[in-house]
Amino acid sequence: MAKKEETKEMKQAFDTPITERIPWKKASESSDIPLKLDYFIGSMYEALEKTAKEHPNAIAFDFMGRSTTYRKMIEEINRCAKALRTIGIRENDCVTIALPNCPQAIYMFYAVNLVGGIANMIHPLSAEKEIEHYLNASRSVTAVTLDQFYHKFENIRANTGVVNIIIASIRDELSRPIRAGYMLTEGRKIKPIPDDAPVIRWNQFMKIANSCFYNYKKERKGDDPAVMLYSGGTTGTTKGIVLSNNNFNMLGQQIVATNPMYRLGDKMLAAMPMFHGFGLGVCIHSILSQGGRVILLPRFTPKSYARAILRNKCNFIAGVPTLFEALLRNTAMEGKDLSFLKGMFSGGDSLSIELKKKIDKFLYDHHATIQVREGYGTTETVTACCLTPPTMYKEGSIGIPFPDCFIKIVEPDTDIEVPYGTEGEILLAGPTNMQYYWENEEETAQTLRKSDFDGLTWVHTGDLGIMDEEGFVYFKGRSKRMIISSGYNIYPAQLENILDAHEDVQMSCVIGVPDSYKMQKVKAFVTLKPGIEPSDAIKESIMAHCRKHLAKYEMPYDIEFRDDMPKTLVGKVAYRILEEEELMKIKENENK
Repeated sequence: MAKKEETKEMKQAFDTPITERIPWKKASESSDIPLKLDYFIGSMYEALEKTAKEHPNAIAFDFMGRSTTYRKMIEEINRCAKALRTIGIRENDCVTIALPNCPQAIYMFYAVNLVGGIANMIHPLSAEKEIEHYLNASRSVTAVTLDQFYHKFENIRANTGVVNIIIASIRDELSRPIRAGYMLTEGRKIKPIPDDAPVIRWNQFMKIANSCFYNYKKERKGDDPAVMLYSGGTTGTTKGIVLSNNNFNMLGQQIVATNPMYRLGDKMLAAMPMFHGFGLGVCIHSILSQGGRVILLPRFTPKSYARAILRNKCNFIAGVPTLFEALLRNTAMEGKDLSFLKGMFSGGDSLSIELKKKIDKFLYDHHATIQVREGYGTTETVTACCLTPPTMYKEGSIGIPFPDCFIKIVEPDTDIEVPYGTEGEILLAGPTNMQYYWENEEETAQTLRKSDFDGLTWVHTGDLGIMDEEGFVYFKGRSKRMIISSGYNIYPAQLENILDAHEDVQMSCVIGVPDSYKMQKVKAFVTLKPGIEPSDAIKESIMAHCRKHLAKYEMPYDIEFRDDMPKTLVGKVAYRILEEEELMKIKENENK
């Protein structure tokens, strides 16, 4: 009876689609944020080229104290594109880019777009087997990485179809004084590459452009595939997410529209990496396509992060809560003036109410006139599609949808909206929706579903949330099993598969343990095969096995041996019981 009454109430409340109701309309208009935009239609390169023609002498990006203008950036992108064309890259070919935030990454990313290819973005710290998977899944014939990661690529090259490995070096983009210091510190740690290694050095690669005497530019439409990023989707299994030119270009215009204080030439600190939708979409392409200035940070440390903000007087900084937690702890920030900040955005993980209060107090104490604004999104929508307005804040809310974006809360795995204030699954629709999962029609159909009620195609996120009557959204949790550590998505099922493949392991279970810095850290529980006794040697053997197959951020900080695992009624490992046990240990330690 109660269920029927609830359904009746819901139908009375929502007899019109959310596209007609737009509950966030008032909040959007009061913050001077439009509900709709007129979009540039074309390739990502064309969006960049348009800005460069209008502001050729403006600074596009800074890297380790060295500035590059929009004119110079476009010239280098074109050289890179000519070289790619000469070595055989053609339309719709995938080029794997495994680079940190550095100039070569910018040039290569847009050059791949210019020749009509698809940029396959991966973490340079990925384990060898992960790199092998990404190369084979995308069928990449060319990969570009840094000299310090060459040996990982070379070790698995024979198992892939990669023909060309292009090796870049950070030192090549540094000014002479900084280069000398780099070679005495970081440069000394890089393992030498043999002189006869079958690679193309970046400087040699760029010279290949001189051999290109034919048209290297490929006309691309806005809805053509352009980028592949990786995420676990709703099932927790890593999949390639194919995104279009329009997805990125429209995001850029949305980012500017949701920040009316933005002006040409404003500086954005790009500390989030380029293989991450947040870093690539928000911190780099949105800013470069809209005439801003990107401060490239190749490697995050609390010290380098604080130095970059202060030295460059960044107007906007975006990142995961871990980055801001590090900023609060940094003694180098004591007494510093942050009045130049126009925006601080948190995403990629939940920002607790208490941490937000700490950050806001930190900003106030350092003379900033802003507060941190929380957003929300998924890689299936490039990155953010929802943000707290600059003039309105509701405690615990992740904000309201971007222009032309829609969010609705439904009964899980359905299209039936629940009443305002009721928890349900978060659905997303808008111009940044992905095209499809790479070669995975079944998962694509499961995630992208068209609604007969409102006519929109919705991303079913698997995340849980609430919407209030004013259209503000509140994130309540993830229905899919996932760990988020320092903003990186980690999927326990995948780690368990790797642990179970060890010769001494009978069964494993991986959980996320609360951590004041990373938000969550990875812990593994292992039951050994009969006859195998737990020991430090066995633990180290399992850790070594993990290091071979996992990226550093995925590595367990600890392995706990168990004679048996707690089970659910249907015989599955009860990972929630293990999570509760760890929480109890933390509380007990705090009370001591």
